Amino acid sequence: MLIDTTTAVAGRLRRGAIMFGMFLPIVLLLPLVASVPSPSKAPHRLCRHCCDHLEPSEGSTARTATPYQVPEVRTYINMTILKGDKGDRGERGTPGKAGEEGQAGPRGSMGPKGSKGQAGPPGDPCKTQYSAFSVGRRKALHSVEYYQALVFDTVFVNLHEHFNMFKGKFYCYVPGIYFFNVNIHTWNFKETYLHIMQNEQEKVIVYAQPSDRSIMQSQSIMLELEQNDEVWVRLYKRERENAVYSDDVDVYITFNGYLIKPSVE
Repeated sequence: MLIDTTTAVAGRLRRGAIMFGMFLPIVLLLPLVASVPSPSKAPHRLCRHCCDHLEPSEGSTARTATPYQVPEVRTYINMTILKGDKGDRGERGTPGKAGEEGQAGPRGSMGPKGSKGQAGPPGDPCKTQYSAFSVGRRKALHSVEYYQALVFDTVFVNLHEHFNMFKGKFYCYVPGIYFFNVNIHTWNFKETYLHIMQNEQEKVIVYAQPSDRSIMQSQSIMLELEQNDEVWVRLYKRERENAVYSDDVDVYITFNGYLIKPSVE
C-alpha cells in the first residue's frame, strides 16, 4: 500500500515538472512580445518630408505626437579618487597697486648710541690773505718848491710786491684794515714836516720844530682801505727849511704797514 502511494506521488511530480518546463519559455517571452509594437499600429514618431510644413495649418485637428525623449544621463566622477600629487609652486605674480598710506605710528624709543665713525679726509687749507711791507731810506732829503713823495732804497719786507719802491707808495690789493707806521730822524736847526697820505688826502702829520738837537720822531695810524688805494709819505714843500736826516751807514727812516683784517675772509 505504501509503495503504491509513493509511486503515485512521483508520477504527479514528474507531470508537474514537464508542465513547468513547457510554460517557462512562454513566461520569459511575454515581456519581449509586449514591448514590440504592433504592425497595424503606427509608432508614435514624427515623420516629415522636406516639403511638409513645419507647423500644422490653422484649424487642423491633427494631434501632434509627443517625440521620444532620451533619458538624461549625468556622469558623476568622484574627484577624491582622482587627486594627484601636489604640484610645484607657481611663479610670483605681478605686485598689486600700492594701498593708501596709513597714519604715522607713535615715535619709538631712542636706540643705542652707534659706534664712532672713521675720520674723513683732510679738507682744503684755509685761504688766508696776507699783505705786509717794511722799507727804509739811507739818504737825507731836503724840501723843494713842490711836494715830494718819500722814496725808499732799502727793503726789509715786501710781501707780494705790494709796495712800489720806484714810486714810494703802497698799493692795496687786499681790501681791509691796515696798520701803518713811519719813523724819521730830524735835522739840527731844521723843521721836520711830513704827512701820511691815503691817495691824495692827508691823514696824519709827522712834525718836529727846529732844535739844536736831532731826535727820532714817529707816527702811526690804522686805515681801512679799498681796492687800489694808495698810502705814502709826503714831504712838505719849501715854505721854510724842511728836511729829514739819514746817512749811508745806518737806516734812520723807515715806513711799515701790514694787513690786520681783510674785508672778505
